[in-house]
Amino acid sequence: MKMMRGLVIGTFTAIVVASLAAGTTAASDRFPAAGGDIVITPIVHASVQFEYAGKVVLVDPWSFGGLPGAKPADLILISDDVGHHLDAKAIKKLRRPGAAVVMPATGKAQVPDGIVLSNGESIAAAGFQVESIAAYDIKPGAPEHPKGEANGYVVTLGGKRILLAGVTECVPEIKALKNIDIAFLPMNIPPERMSPVEVAECVKIINPSVVYVYHYDQDFASNAAKTPRYAKWLPEGMTVADSLQAFRDALKGTKIDVRSGQWYP
Repeated sequence: MKMMRGLVIGTFTAIVVASLAAGTTAASDRFPAAGGDIVITPIVHASVQFEYAGKVVLVDPWSFGGLPGAKPADLILISDDVGHHLDAKAIKKLRRPGAAVVMPATGKAQVPDGIVLSNGESIAAAGFQVESIAAYDIKPGAPEHPKGEANGYVVTLGGKRILLAGVTECVPEIKALKNIDIAFLPMNIPPERMSPVEVAECVKIINPSVVYVYHYDQDFASNAAKTPRYAKWLPEGMTVADSLQAFRDALKGTKIDVRSGQWYP
């Protein structure tokens, strides 16, 4: 069960919606791969888009703010069943006819024709290899992410292995991954999970060429989704900007390219 508490501040949501409606669009990054570049576009919070070889892969599309920059998808990957990960409205809007929606079993009620991929399984979809990686908590406490209920993914595009860890701690299944080229890892998950230093240590184990942190501003997500907020999710005395800098600092001296995606307006 995903437990919640607190109240929502609606004014914040209205300001963000206005900002996005005014034309705010996330910048894209390009990475060379066999057969052409991979174009990566952060959208919002946990939503990210990949373009490669004329196809579009969307991860956790969330319709809040109108999905600026999102394109019709040939493949949609869903990591969890809560609204900012599984948004049926966004899927309907962006799913090309016949496009596969790959997801954990918990999403079947909302997307009946979705393809369920359990942890450890893999599938070929839209011409790409997709592996499901376990995503779960080690430390107890709400919001709870039990083992087996959510997915991370490794997607192979043009020979490049891209990890989308989902909402998870640095579990053994992630530590065991090899040959990851680009990694997306969550940060600041309450309570006291995946602090900046913990995420950096996880990144060092995976050792990708490039890393993004995402899903790190929990106040933004809870206000935008009109769900209650957790009283403590950042390390004591830290702002979101501080946590991002602490993450970068913890990876200084490595050869890992730390990218700052525009996840929030």
